[in-house]
Order: sequence, then structure tokens, then C-alpha cells
Amino acid sequence: MKQFEASLAWRRGAEPFLDQRYSRAHAWSFDGGLTVPASSSPLSVPLPMSDPAAVDPEEALVAAAASCHMLFFLSIAAQRGFVVDSYRDHAVGVLDLDAHGRMAMTRITLRPTITFGGARQPTADELARIHHTAHEKCYVANSLKAEIAIEAAA
Repeated sequence: MKQFEASLAWRRGAEPFLDQRYSRAHAWSFDGGLTVPASSSPLSVPLPMSDPAAVDPEEALVAAAASCHMLFFLSIAAQRGFVVDSYRDHAVGVLDLDAHGRMAMTRITLRPTITFGGARQPTADELARIHHTAHEKCYVANSLKAEIAIEAAA
């Protein structure tokens, strides 16, 4: 078993609280010492109670799924003898009502664009198999109920 930790901190400050007009801005802290500004999404809680410059939990979930997939993809590509020069993704998560009528991240679409170096280039089938294996191994994807689609650029 492996355990992962994150800390968060929020303070009300001088703002009222019971009227729901308090700041949702807070901070996430991680084991390496990095602190990230976080907030509710302005799509969920309007400005000025949200901080549009901060990372919101929904964005973080989408980024975690994309990052996990990429990290497994890179490892599998290397194991199969393919040199990856760059990997870029523009992942999109959809927040909608689930089958039980609750708000949930119902779909995450990964759209990786990968540049390979060296003489050995993967075929479309090899590329699809690497993505499939990466998706199966990605424990973030395995932990989510949302559908995760991969629309890799050719």
C-alpha cells in the first residue's frame, strides 16, 4: 500500500460567513514544499467569492487524469523502444448530472499530441495499444466513475 497526502488551508478573515459571500480561495500544500493557490471554480461559485487565477478541484481532477495517463504512456513507449520528444495534452472534463441525478465529472477527454524522435516511429495501431495500456494502468482513471476518452492526435 502507498499513501499520498495533501494539506489545505482556508481562513475566513474579516468576511461574513452565514450569507455565503465568503472567499473560497485557499491553498493546497504538497510534500515537496509546493503550495498552490486553489479556489472554487467561478463556474460553480461566482466572482468575487472564487479566484479565477487559482486551480479549482475540477481542473485538478482533469489534470490528474491527464498527467497519470501521460506518465504511464511515456513509460510504456520507452519500454517498447519509442523515443518521445514531446507530449502535450488539452484535457477537458464535463461536469453534469450523473445517472443518479447528482453533479459529477461524467467524462474526461484527453487529447494528447505526441512527437516521437529517432528512426523508430509507432504505427497507428502501436500508438493505440500504448494509449490503451496506459489507460488500463492509470490508477487515477481506475479510481474514477467518469468515462475517460482518449482522442490522440495522429
